[in-house]
Amino acid sequence: MASARKISKERSPMGTWFYRIVKAGVIATFLGIMVLGIFVVIARSEIDSFEDLKASPNGQMIRIRAADGTVIQSLGPSFGRWLTINQLPSEMKDAMVAVEDRRYYMHPGVDPIGITRSFYARAVQGRWTQGGSTITQQLARNIYLNSNKEFGRKIREIILALAMETKFSKDQILELYLNKVYFGGGAYGIDAASRKFFDHGAENISLAEAAIIAGLVKAPSRYAPTADAQAAVDRAEVVVAVMQDAGMITATEAAGVKPADVKLAAESPQDSVRYFTDWILPQLDGLIDETEKPIDVWTTLDLKMQRAATAAIAANVPRGAQGALVSIDRDGAVKAMVGGTDYITSNYNRAVTAVRQPGSAWKLFVYLTALEAGFRPEDMVEDKPVEIGGWQPKNSGGKYAGSISLRTAFAYSKNTVAAQIGQEVGTSSIANMARRFGITTPINTQPSMVLGTSEARVIDMTQAFAAVAAKGRSITPYGISKVTTIDGETLYAAKPSSSVQLVDGWVAGAITDLMQSAVATGTGRAANIGRPVAGKTGTTSSNKDGWFLGFSSGLTTGVWMGRDDARSIGGLEGGRAPAQAWAAYMRIAVANRPVEKFATEVTFPERLEGEEPLLGEEALLQLDENGMPIEGDPMIEDPQLEPTNEPQPLDDAFIERAIGGRREPRPAPEGSEDPRGLPRPF
Repeated sequence: MASARKISKERSPMGTWFYRIVKAGVIATFLGIMVLGIFVVIARSEIDSFEDLKASPNGQMIRIRAADGTVIQSLGPSFGRWLTINQLPSEMKDAMVAVEDRRYYMHPGVDPIGITRSFYARAVQGRWTQGGSTITQQLARNIYLNSNKEFGRKIREIILALAMETKFSKDQILELYLNKVYFGGGAYGIDAASRKFFDHGAENISLAEAAIIAGLVKAPSRYAPTADAQAAVDRAEVVVAVMQDAGMITATEAAGVKPADVKLAAESPQDSVRYFTDWILPQLDGLIDETEKPIDVWTTLDLKMQRAATAAIAANVPRGAQGALVSIDRDGAVKAMVGGTDYITSNYNRAVTAVRQPGSAWKLFVYLTALEAGFRPEDMVEDKPVEIGGWQPKNSGGKYAGSISLRTAFAYSKNTVAAQIGQEVGTSSIANMARRFGITTPINTQPSMVLGTSEARVIDMTQAFAAVAAKGRSITPYGISKVTTIDGETLYAAKPSSSVQLVDGWVAGAITDLMQSAVATGTGRAANIGRPVAGKTGTTSSNKDGWFLGFSSGLTTGVWMGRDDARSIGGLEGGRAPAQAWAAYMRIAVANRPVEKFATEVTFPERLEGEEPLLGEEALLQLDENGMPIEGDPMIEDPQLEPTNEPQPLDDAFIERAIGGRREPRPAPEGSEDPRGLPRPF
């Protein structure tokens, strides 16, 4: 007995702690379940009846207005007939359950296995790639909540899902879901979706059509047949495979399903304004919480500018090519946007979605970095053959001019000089500069990056040039100015975005000076519009991409042209078709704006005697080959800038070598000691 008591006493401390932990866990679990149950009971009492939910609106009407108030697009819920669970085709029910919630008939509204799988995928891949929401959770979110990714919203969604499962049967929940879920194209419910995409009601829907519709829920804007027919077909094939894996159809039935053979309904004509509205609409979820009342979305779009932009692209794009244009006002307001030559045949928005190599337009960041590191426009550089790690950059035309000024090298887009600058200041510093000015795509730091081999979006490149126009301060593009109810209640009003100084004002002034030279006498001459213009051309190898980006009178515009399959096209050089389209648009866009001279008479920091330019100095933040984002310094202040309308002259020696003869200087204007006669380029 004594021995037993001794052993018991020796084990008692560990046993006591284990007992306490288990007891605390049991109590905590019990309390958690009790609290959850209380919330579920409360939520159940507040959920509408089944009949009320059937009668409630499936969505809200949205009217999108241009800057002048003109309605440019109306989005209203597209309602079909309400189909009862018995009227719903079994193919549709099976397809939806298979792809959205395979264990729908087994869980109580929340699927622990699905949630665990979602968190595991997040841990392995570092981002959310799989959703854990059940059909019941999605229905609760669609009816009572919004799509904001917040922890509190997710908890409310779970509570509502559990409550709905206690109030409605599985058939009732599935009936509500299939009649209320959004399928894209303004269609709510499978009957509306079937009529929208296939031009017939949902009662006679085929398995292939059901697979297409079921595949839309994951991302309606991406997979809707009206947005991308091929993406819809590819997604439908995934749905068919999932149905087979779940045992809902046999392998023979799966092999007989041909989504590509489904005949789609003809789409009503659209115009280029849809590129703009497609860009702004997804932003609404993050701006307002209102999901029921009809709303008006007031935008920054200027219809006159939009028509001019559409016409400029259509008139100048080479045959077989696509074109894109983004025009940003000095406060970041997007005044015009064209994402392609024809929205009807392709609604792919090349202005904000496509990534293409910018070619020499990227030299904006190369020369900004050089100027910040200590270079000056009149510094002499050597245009000569160079080799960097086996890479031998070539100039357009294969000619070399020898000793020329930095201004001349920029105006005539000398690739060999850009390559040497990249070696001097460091490609990582150039990548940092691009990040600073808003480039969001991956940036490589290979020597050839100075010629624009990293891909970028048109809107990002235009944003960067707009920041230069703003004397080096950041610009954030936006398209929604305010959102109101139809009764005039303001739900959202855009506020001026916080702006930071990206580079010193004298750096912005100096690069503007260089870009004036590029338009006045260099590769961008086709962009002259009879008032001060600063800009830069860009052409990629074999004429696969052509760019022109520039600004005048407070308006910055970027133009890109090329083929979606990246094949070469004649006449696509940035100084030709893109620059001509830019000029055609800008002549109309700035016609009623006052002429503005650029502040390019800059005061450079003193260069100390015996000191070399800050060549090779890296930026404070380093980048890997994908580039890491950095922030500007809001404390930098602009130095005093004096406005001038005239770019600085190019050096005569280069012109003589370029045209193969001696050039007589122009006579100085009367009363002028500093003639500004500019040479004709070769």
